Amino acid sequence: MPSPSSTHSVLISEVGPRDGLQSVQTTMPTADKLRWIDALIAAGLREIEVASFVPPRLLPQMADAAEVVRQTVVRHPGITVMALVPNLRGAEAAMAAGAHKLTLPVSASHAHSLANVRCTPDEMVGKLHAICRLRDETAPHVAIEAGISTAFGCTLQGQVAQDEVIRIAVACAEAGAGDVGLSDTTGMANPAQVRRLFTRLRSELGEKAGAAHMHNTRGLGLANCLAAWDVGVRTFDSSLAGLGGCPYAPGASGNVVTEDLVFMFEAMGIDTGVDLERLLAARAPLAAGLPGEPLYGMTAEAGLPKGFA
Repeated sequence: MPSPSSTHSVLISEVGPRDGLQSVQTTMPTADKLRWIDALIAAGLREIEVASFVPPRLLPQMADAAEVVRQTVVRHPGITVMALVPNLRGAEAAMAAGAHKLTLPVSASHAHSLANVRCTPDEMVGKLHAICRLRDETAPHVAIEAGISTAFGCTLQGQVAQDEVIRIAVACAEAGAGDVGLSDTTGMANPAQVRRLFTRLRSELGEKAGAAHMHNTRGLGLANCLAAWDVGVRTFDSSLAGLGGCPYAPGASGNVVTEDLVFMFEAMGIDTGVDLERLLAARAPLAAGLPGEPLYGMTAEAGLPKGFA
């Protein structure tokens, strides 16, 4: 698994500019996206998924993906700029724009895979292999991760067998992914399930076992992150103000709230490297770029406790 920096205990990987923005109807202007990303980085976030390289007719919110990647790379040296890519064409465009890390969504649910990327899970593994081969030939410095979507259940298919999740994860690692994480795309996970599946993933993949990507659909997002922490996960995806979801997973709602996740870890004495006051301030450019869009988060509502440091 990718380790956090030597000075911090966990790595918070912010996915709001991609996962969050592609899940709302409004298209945030490019300049507003960049101001929001600037504020996230000023708060201390070191890895940010800023775009998805998909056809604009499918996700007009991501039509400026290449520009957002280019601008973020230029403005913020030293930050890991990530992009989601569903296929070889997307990977080519993301690498040309200068992305440091590519994420490929590989669903463990056959039904979700067909709805989301119009191919089977095994066909997506084949695409991952082709992307890794292209990376090796043209941009060997670029990291590639696979996120196993619907790893804890699917709103279309129902239960997803643990054996199938692990089979797909192992296949992704063998195809060349540097790390493989598990995503609760539909918000169906519970802490006991999270412990079981991440324990098995780490047993199978060792250092290639990657991030926990949890949703808060049923209010268990933080509990599931803590369960993942308990069994050794040290990289966590989250979204400022809890934006996010999946347009191809009916009923799935937002990601774990970055502010609440950081507060939980910091209150426990687990260093994230993130400045909570600046992180809360990053909600302002988000709200300005998406006027009227609901923002979530208990920490933002309650404020920081008196004397919190």
